[in-house]
Amino acid sequence: MIRASFGKTAAVRLLLGAGALALLIPAVAGCEAGNSAPTLEFHPASFGAQTVFNGISITNAFVLGAPAGSTVPSGSSAGLFVSLYNGGSTGDTLLSVKAGGAASVALSGGTVALPANAAPVNLTGPKPEVVLQNLSSALRGGSSIPVIFDFEHAGSVQLQVPVEAQSFQWATFSPPSAAPSASASASASATPSGSGSGTASATATTSAIATTSPTASASATATP
Repeated sequence: MIRASFGKTAAVRLLLGAGALALLIPAVAGCEAGNSAPTLEFHPASFGAQTVFNGISITNAFVLGAPAGSTVPSGSSAGLFVSLYNGGSTGDTLLSVKAGGAASVALSGGTVALPANAAPVNLTGPKPEVVLQNLSSALRGGSSIPVIFDFEHAGSVQLQVPVEAQSFQWATFSPPSAAPSASASASASATPSGSGSGTASATATTSAIATTSPTASASATATP
């Protein structure tokens, strides 16, 4: 009788536990539904490097790579995307950016003004306003490179910035504009050549006129 009683008590506890769990699941689901059911939505993995340095917030910093499965070749350029916010009491300016593996980094406009406690400055595309030029090695999505941001007052700070493949939410982002093509250069060099021919032709004509003119004069003098 004691064993039977013990078994019955354990079974009751098990049933009660299952009932409580069944009641808890709808409650959790109700909370999720009340918050637009975020668990049913796609949540992209967090991306981009970020830090707060001497009042300057740097967020979502990343370099755009090539489409998944390919690389940005060495010698070419890649876009850097970032958001900047100055939470300090005085204005500041992003003077320059340096990146590992890039010969230089071009900033649209030369520098970026960051007024104090104003709206964030979003250099976030889809067209890049910060361009890593003349890469020394190929870039592949999933890797990272060191990037140094140099501010007029806040100073310099280095971040390890991820390289994101040009896919998914970044598929519509634009790579940097291509350098002038070889055909454009050839066309430009051909123009001076044509111009030279025109000059030579004009000279020849002048010479012919000059030669004819004295002959005609001499003939006129000999007649009398």
